[in-house]
Amino acid sequence: MTIVEVALHPGVVVGSAEALQTDVIALASSALGAMPLLRDGQSIDLSSRPDLAKHIRHVRVFDARAGLAAVSVHVHQLFDDEPAEEAVDGDEDTVAFQLYTLPSSEFDGLWESLIFEDGLQAQLLRYVSTAMRFSESGVDGRLIQWNRVVLLHGPPGTGKTSLCKGLAHKLAIRMSHVYAQGHLVEVNAHSLFSKWFSESGKLVLGMFARIREILEDEGGFVCVLIDEVESLTAARQAAVSGSEPSDAVRVVNALLTQLDQLRRHKNVLVLTTSNLTKCIDDAFLDRADIKQYIGPPPVAARYQILQGCVTELGRVGILAPFEPLLDVATLGTMLPSPPPSFEQLAALPDGGATSSSPRNSMALHAVAAACEGCSGRALRKMPFLAHALHTPSTEAPLPVETYLAALHATALSERHGRESLVVR
Repeated sequence: MTIVEVALHPGVVVGSAEALQTDVIALASSALGAMPLLRDGQSIDLSSRPDLAKHIRHVRVFDARAGLAAVSVHVHQLFDDEPAEEAVDGDEDTVAFQLYTLPSSEFDGLWESLIFEDGLQAQLLRYVSTAMRFSESGVDGRLIQWNRVVLLHGPPGTGKTSLCKGLAHKLAIRMSHVYAQGHLVEVNAHSLFSKWFSESGKLVLGMFARIREILEDEGGFVCVLIDEVESLTAARQAAVSGSEPSDAVRVVNALLTQLDQLRRHKNVLVLTTSNLTKCIDDAFLDRADIKQYIGPPPVAARYQILQGCVTELGRVGILAPFEPLLDVATLGTMLPSPPPSFEQLAALPDGGATSSSPRNSMALHAVAAACEGCSGRALRKMPFLAHALHTPSTEAPLPVETYLAALHATALSERHGRESLVVR
């Protein structure tokens, strides 16, 4: 099924939602006719429909390959409110969590900007859809268990936290026909360890009591995000052996008890991340329905990340002239095996450009290949560092070829820096 998400301008009240959906579907149909390979999350140009543009901030299309025979339209408004900081037990110096109202303008476009291995984001959406369906259908949880707890684990910088926030935002949009509003509770795990002996467990209990108050509003869907969950789920065995304070046992026990109590609510999803899974208590791991490893992006994903960055620099005029780069699927049909390195491409006559091998796209793929082992966070910093450290000092737009050479130099510097840290 093709999904169309429609974000309205602030304060817009649409008189006839049915008429709006008809107009949006017609617009999407026209866009698909002009761009049959519309990528997931791509915004549709509204310039041809000023009557819609005055009401609509943007329209995004997903799963367009399914065609428009079956379409689901989700109309929503974005909240611009700053997150509220929530304390527990009257201690204003201890912020237990931040509370966002969803969908939030802060997270708008985040889901679409994330690039992981094929199917990961769709898998998470299907998981939530099944969990909600089982709950709404009254499936006996004593016979078939699901806890609505997800653990994303892997090295730093791979996008685990961003994926959780993007998922919460996306769910608030996709489930707006069931829940009028969404909330994201971002737990400040480190603040829950009190300097006072035995107080940490009480703080955890107080925080979850407040979360349950939020859940009492059954018209809202709540995502609870616990980043670096190992801070609250340190293995109790270590405490018994004396290598962890006994207060850690109380914290783990309190957290596990509260997670079990959250199962009574249909309108909650717990999202957790960790860089140190060996430190997590087995009882928590057993409660997680999904334990998904998020590693450094493969070369195809690295190309897509860098492609988006370079395209953005072309859009704002920092690179000129700029021609669209090939998408990763099209480029894959053109690359020889093995793909040429950046140095090999540069050694070919006029950069290796032929009618069947677009020079810049192949060069960017070679840069992506040189970024082996880099996290998504490191990749998104490289375009800035390339311009700052490896290009001529000029205000004039840069030729794309010059910039790609700078990007390649940045990739080599990053790799050298990481290797020198390993040696130390």
